[in-house]
Amino acid sequence: MLELGGEVPEGKGAFYPPTVLSNVSKGMPAYDEELFGPVASVIMVDDEDAAIEVANDTNFGLGAAVFTTDLKRGERIASDSIRAGAVFVNDFVKSDPRLPFGGIKESGYGRELSLYGIREFMNVKTVVVS
Repeated sequence: MLELGGEVPEGKGAFYPPTVLSNVSKGMPAYDEELFGPVASVIMVDDEDAAIEVANDTNFGLGAAVFTTDLKRGERIASDSIRAGAVFVNDFVKSDPRLPFGGIKESGYGRELSLYGIREFMNVKTVVVS
């Protein structure tokens, strides 16, 4: 169900307004596909295990966020339970040149930024002398 936004405004430019969708469930594009843009899909769950199951129920894995008042719990969930290339606790997914950034599954291979990313642009030469 469309709660907010969802209509491209008239006028010049390529702008899509922030959009909130509720009652999202498996089988809907907002559940199954990797959305880019200011779209929030609200998926109701009963508990932490169900939330982790929904978060991992995707072919994609670029970034994820865990919001909690219990930082140890958030770190545990981010480190051990969520399958994504980057997981942020109490913050939104964003790139930072100091941190490696990239996805898993169908969201990519390898990393950009940081020491790990710069190595992607290196040509390593092997010389063997017998």
